[in-house]
Amino acid sequence: MKDKFIEKQAQKLTDGVIDRRKFMMSVLATGLTVPAALGLANKAEAAAPNRGGTFRYGCGHGSTTDTLDSGTSENHFTLVNTYNISNHLTHIDSDGQLKGDLAESYESSDAQTWRFNLHKGVEFHNGKTLTADDVLASYEHHGGDASKSAAKGLLSAVKSVKSDGPNTVVFELETPNADFPYIVSDYHISIRPEGDMTSGVGTGPYVIDDWEPGVHSKLNRNANYFKSDRAHFDRVEMTSIMDTTARQNAVMNGDVDCADKVDLKTVALLARSPNLEIDETTGTGHYTFPMRLDVAPFDNYDLRMALKLAVNRQELVDKILLGRGAVGNDHPISATQAYHASGLEQREYDPDQAAFHYKKSGHSGSIQLSAADAAFAGAVDAAQLMAASAAKAGISIEVIREPNDGYWSNVWNKKGWSACYWGGRPTPDWMFSAAYTEDTEWNDTAWKTTDAAVKFNKLVVEGRAELNEVRRGEIYAECQSLIRDDGGCLLPMFYNNVWARSKKVAHSGELAANWNTDGAKLCERWWFA
Repeated sequence: MKDKFIEKQAQKLTDGVIDRRKFMMSVLATGLTVPAALGLANKAEAAAPNRGGTFRYGCGHGSTTDTLDSGTSENHFTLVNTYNISNHLTHIDSDGQLKGDLAESYESSDAQTWRFNLHKGVEFHNGKTLTADDVLASYEHHGGDASKSAAKGLLSAVKSVKSDGPNTVVFELETPNADFPYIVSDYHISIRPEGDMTSGVGTGPYVIDDWEPGVHSKLNRNANYFKSDRAHFDRVEMTSIMDTTARQNAVMNGDVDCADKVDLKTVALLARSPNLEIDETTGTGHYTFPMRLDVAPFDNYDLRMALKLAVNRQELVDKILLGRGAVGNDHPISATQAYHASGLEQREYDPDQAAFHYKKSGHSGSIQLSAADAAFAGAVDAAQLMAASAAKAGISIEVIREPNDGYWSNVWNKKGWSACYWGGRPTPDWMFSAAYTEDTEWNDTAWKTTDAAVKFNKLVVEGRAELNEVRRGEIYAECQSLIRDDGGCLLPMFYNNVWARSKKVAHSGELAANWNTDGAKLCERWWFA
């Protein structure tokens, strides 16, 4: 207990929450000697974030179709940019815990009526003071009848949103949902000023200076940012560098201070650079090859099953991830998460059973699989490995190499079979609601009308309202089974997030695993050493 208290006090000194005098008084009271206390104080102050400098980030995503409307965000570039310019009611911090963001506190007595109390005095970039009306307008933008936001399905269970004074927002849900505070942290649902949801004006740590979709986003520090212990850089320059080699050369040459999506085959080389650090986190992220049930021949159950059985998952983890990940089981809840269905048998590569289901499907001829490294580094290689393993079952897969630019707008969620990545979500309900329920725009398998899909949708609603943890676990296990066995989700692997960072850039040592690059909040959380 004593050691934990001292550790917490040291972190407070590092973060500037207390000064050196208060730190010394508090730790000396535990019986620590003066020399030891002075040593800890010096170490804690040395770790304190520095203010200043221009942080340059080379991002492996970006598209000319990107916008500043967070509701349309569909790649890591726009995700990071959304976090740079705006905030949400809650957020996942570096320690992986859900915390208030614009909401100073939130509470519910029945998990059906939720009250969010806003921080007072928060300003938008245009000088307007945040009020409950801005939150109401933002939620209408993302969840209203006319909404085009990718978060609309997430908010389908919201019965009403109203203000209770200028700084309190009350959500009434159709049914109880103990996970609702997680839902409102979804990156799409940023809070923008009433009447302006798309220009990029927000409450966030940085202000847009120069924005060119698919090219760059240049931002200056928000001098009035309400979090005094965040946003340490004076300026942030994000550049979309889709080519992996070019992105890695940029960080090795010092042209950028951080590069994400590094080629796992060159991690060892990058780690030998005297100027770079390699960060790695294990979380919920996964790579998928969604088959759309509204596009033939993927409407055929036996064909889908044949393709799932024709994939050598361990080979993909070994050759594409180089062991930096784990095999998937065709559902999106990883073994690291609560409610993971550990009782589900792991699907293995079985060319004989794949051939059986393929023959039963009645299909003949090649099956097209669209892929581009815009989906994930090595996506094309993974598709080719899948084609090779499927050939042993007598299944012909034609890999279509698609252009990187426009991939998310023109290929994913449109063509019958394609490569995709998901950052995962902290809770099963959130993941199901984001990508698998019938009402989400991002149901990239179009799995909606089969008997199993209908049952799944009913179970998701039931699980959302179930407050008994044991029963909830049973419901979510069945949901995973239904996706695995009937849906169009071909999920062969969960990936680790790996990126390269200049040694000139520092962070707290705690890295959020919910998204790449410290929960996609690197610009707000990091600083120059």
